[in-house]
Amino acid sequence: MPQTTTSGPAAPAAAPKQIGLSAAIAIGIGGMVGGGVYAIFGAAAGVAGSALWLSFLVGGLVALATSYNYARLGARYPTKGGAVEFLVRGLGDGIVSGGLNIYMYIGYIIALAMYAAGFAGYLMTFFPHAGIPWLAKASAAGAVLLFTAVNVFGAAWVGRSELLTVSVNMVVLSVFAVWGCATADWGALATTATWAPPTGIAFGGGMLFIAYEGFGLVANAAGDMADPARTLPKALYLSVGAVIVVYLGVSLAVLGHLSLPHIDAAKDYALSEAAGTFMGGTGFTFIAVGALFATAAALNATLFGAANVCFMIARDGELPAGLDRLAWKRAPEGLFLTACLVLVFVLFFDLSSVAMMGSGAFLFIYAAVAYSHLRLRAATGGRPGLIWLSIALCLSLLGVLGSNMFTHSKPAFWTMLGLFPVCFGLEWAYRRATGRRLKAGATPAPQRAA
Repeated sequence: MPQTTTSGPAAPAAAPKQIGLSAAIAIGIGGMVGGGVYAIFGAAAGVAGSALWLSFLVGGLVALATSYNYARLGARYPTKGGAVEFLVRGLGDGIVSGGLNIYMYIGYIIALAMYAAGFAGYLMTFFPHAGIPWLAKASAAGAVLLFTAVNVFGAAWVGRSELLTVSVNMVVLSVFAVWGCATADWGALATTATWAPPTGIAFGGGMLFIAYEGFGLVANAAGDMADPARTLPKALYLSVGAVIVVYLGVSLAVLGHLSLPHIDAAKDYALSEAAGTFMGGTGFTFIAVGALFATAAALNATLFGAANVCFMIARDGELPAGLDRLAWKRAPEGLFLTACLVLVFVLFFDLSSVAMMGSGAFLFIYAAVAYSHLRLRAATGGRPGLIWLSIALCLSLLGVLGSNMFTHSKPAFWTMLGLFPVCFGLEWAYRRATGRRLKAGATPAPQRAA
């Protein structure tokens, strides 16, 4: 039977608009400057060589091009669901949009678990002699529970906590980048002898895309913005642009102080190792503290966005209806489901090998969002050339990433592909079992043929 309007005594639209420009930028930066730059820096250097800074630029430009779609769509359809809303409006109520939404939700779960594991890893550097095997897992689980509690108190708490954590992290990375570049060996940086070929640079950009994918979380906060048509585009472009500049500075600082063999030997803590060469004995600790703030900010912002994704999927009927209810302190029940799923991954899986899979998943989702925008461009006023450019960039980077994954990391490649039948199969089975239909009020806007 067709489902009716949102269950529960209160609708989320009644919540006060609490996200301003500064908080929105903080959510975007917090979602990007997290575990990615710290955790996979060494691995990306292994494929891009000393041209790693170009890989950061490639990934950033793809993110910037894709943010155009989020800016236009979010300004036209300001909701808490972000891409969930965009996919349903552009592709209609079908197995395709439903499966893509579930695929995106799983991508957020993986990213959250990675951030939690990164937080625990850097926390453990302060207890090198603890010798307790389960302590790292317990720390990661504790981080998930802590930021679930932060999110329970609502959007204003998320914005304020993001302002604190992001501010500290950006100061740490900015000091690292400026100090490191000022003392770098620019003669070594000027040589191209240790650059990877163009395919390696592009592969590095694909790997590093997960360090940028969090910009989409700004659109999830559009429903809490007083003036999303003005705030959302500014927040997207400013947050992505700021992160590109910081990442370029960080990569040049590391490459200007460590040789590639040295980076490979310290690939799990390359930034801390580099800091020790020009900041003295406190450099390692300085960057480790920055890493804690970064992974905390990413965990906080992504948990906020993933909970809203779950809320929207349930509201539109693609998950059980109970998940669109508001629970304690006006937090959606989807927040607690999200936290529980993240805890399962944190406690029982090693996610370091699926970082590339996460990048590939988000590249595909962002290409799908761009295609939805293409079908809705009459309503958004989007420029077809810019939309097609974002699609081409996402799919090209995905193609390079996928081919290299197939060659160098077949388990990750097949896992990434295997998620598609799982997600679409779940959507098909749920529709068949429940006869679910899109809820009233969420009907897709009139579409224009691509």
